[in-house]
Amino acid sequence: MVERAAQAPKRVCFPESYNVDIITCAAAVVECGMGTPVMIGSKEQIEQLAQESGVSTVGFDYFDNTSDDQRESLAVMYEESGKTDYSHKAVVRKSKDPVNCGMFLLSLGKVDCVAAGKDYSTGDVVFSAMSFVGLADGIESPSSLGIADIPGFEGPQSSMLALADCAITAQPDASDLAGIAIASADTVRNLMGWEPRVALLAFSTKGSAEHETIDVIRQAKERVHELRPDIACDGELQFDAAIIPAVAAHKVKHDSPVAGKANVLVFPNLHAGNIGVKMVQIFGHANAYGPVLQGFKLPVCDFSRSAPVEEMLGNVAMLIVRAGE
Repeated sequence: MVERAAQAPKRVCFPESYNVDIITCAAAVVECGMGTPVMIGSKEQIEQLAQESGVSTVGFDYFDNTSDDQRESLAVMYEESGKTDYSHKAVVRKSKDPVNCGMFLLSLGKVDCVAAGKDYSTGDVVFSAMSFVGLADGIESPSSLGIADIPGFEGPQSSMLALADCAITAQPDASDLAGIAIASADTVRNLMGWEPRVALLAFSTKGSAEHETIDVIRQAKERVHELRPDIACDGELQFDAAIIPAVAAHKVKHDSPVAGKANVLVFPNLHAGNIGVKMVQIFGHANAYGPVLQGFKLPVCDFSRSAPVEEMLGNVAMLIVRAGE
């Protein structure tokens, strides 16, 4: 992914520029040839922090949202672009917040993508992206997808699995789940080059249990089949039946293009998704890259606040590739 990103470098905005991990990640972006980091904030303060931390800022660009003049110039650019969602005063005021400032720059085409979430919560990043970037045509709500690289796991994509939605939708209904499945399939196909096989996870496999929440999952599967018959999607499937061929052969009594060989796992709700991705990181020693935020007009990524720099760099590489698409 880093190699692909380096083939088409982009301007990557980092709003949380006073965080040492962010500065270190930005320096790695330059070192890998993936693009130009655009740091939001005071150049003097950012470079001082970098120097104290032994990190090079060669190749960095800056937008100082602490400067009244810079924010005024941003408001003028917004007006000249023909956008009318926010007044001149509103742009000046709202861009005092670094993540809002980054989203304004993205909406104006001054940067190609925004990478945030190390200090900001996922909710903050998503709210800012929805407010200042907006959703793609035909998308009702955003969702997220992560790529887990799990030592010792061998599946269709070697040690990797795609996991969704682990960050956005707390209690998805059937329509939401179907949208998450479709967006996730498109993301892994475009980003990773995989042929997606999407498993809708549950505590039941093909009627082994009955509950109203399982009905939601079954309805979601039918909706995916109606909207996108090109996507291999099956459910309800327990986790083991989704990824272990021997278990699938025992539990699934019909031919399934997904059971035992899924590469995209869709959790039934955010509780399961959040717990699941953290368990695979802590107990499975996996690197979980993402989450990739899906559904916005322009590329945005949200770091996990506990993510090490290596994971963050993977997130940015995926973000740059998406920006290239």
